[in-house]
Amino acid sequence: MFKSLRIVWMMALLLLVSAGIAVYAAGGSITAMGSTALQPLAEQAANQFMAKNPEKKVLVQGGGSGTGLTQVAQGGADIGNSDIFAEEKADINAKALVDHKVCVVGFAAVINPEVTVSNLTQKQLIAIYSGKITNWNKVGGPNQKIVIINRPKSSGTRATFKKYALNGIEEVEGVALTEDSSGTVRKTIAETPGAIGYLALSYIDNTVRALNFNGVAATKANIISGKYPIWSYEHMYTKGEASGLTKEFLDYMMSSEVQGKLVPALGYIPGSEMKVSR
Repeated sequence: MFKSLRIVWMMALLLLVSAGIAVYAAGGSITAMGSTALQPLAEQAANQFMAKNPEKKVLVQGGGSGTGLTQVAQGGADIGNSDIFAEEKADINAKALVDHKVCVVGFAAVINPEVTVSNLTQKQLIAIYSGKITNWNKVGGPNQKIVIINRPKSSGTRATFKKYALNGIEEVEGVALTEDSSGTVRKTIAETPGAIGYLALSYIDNTVRALNFNGVAATKANIISGKYPIWSYEHMYTKGEASGLTKEFLDYMMSSEVQGKLVPALGYIPGSEMKVSR
């Protein structure tokens, strides 16, 4: 009797597993990876999408814009998330990729809250990141060493900040700390006296403080109007035209549920609101 019951239970379990595999196979799975600036939005949108479609799986990973572009170009990811245009990355075939601009994000120089500075000019930022200014007292702050928190060269956040805030200068090497992700950068700045770095506005909270740039605050209104220049499109690239589950998810990213609610709630800007373009 017990043997018969065991066989029945095993058969039932196999049927349940088989049914689960069939449902999963019917729904499919995709991977989106790259920009950590876009990661909070991509993750929350993926969670909402999967809640509506339990049989479908969207895995979101970081790694930086360079990694996202490389992986999607090589077929290692279905979507490559990037803060920069694919054409700005030299070692991939950008012509094989299709750009899906999902929103805009601003970036700001960010400091440890105990540093008593509220604004830096572009000239001052360039002097700091080129190693010419090493103490906060040279820019109206306390007599305290400046600690630069940088991003790796594969980072789209670094590329955007370098292009629009630092006028393309090469940052000083050897004296800056380098962190791989936006979340780690924020934590390090918050915990390091005299620290300065840069973050997407979607990552800025009360543990750090954003600086004005040339006297202009990093606000949504200033970004939309073009008064504040340190911003970029958030791209989700595909290799060729999107299809299947990839297209479904990208369509969801452009839906009113994401663009009208999630995008502004997380500190991003719908591209449709921009009065300037790049």
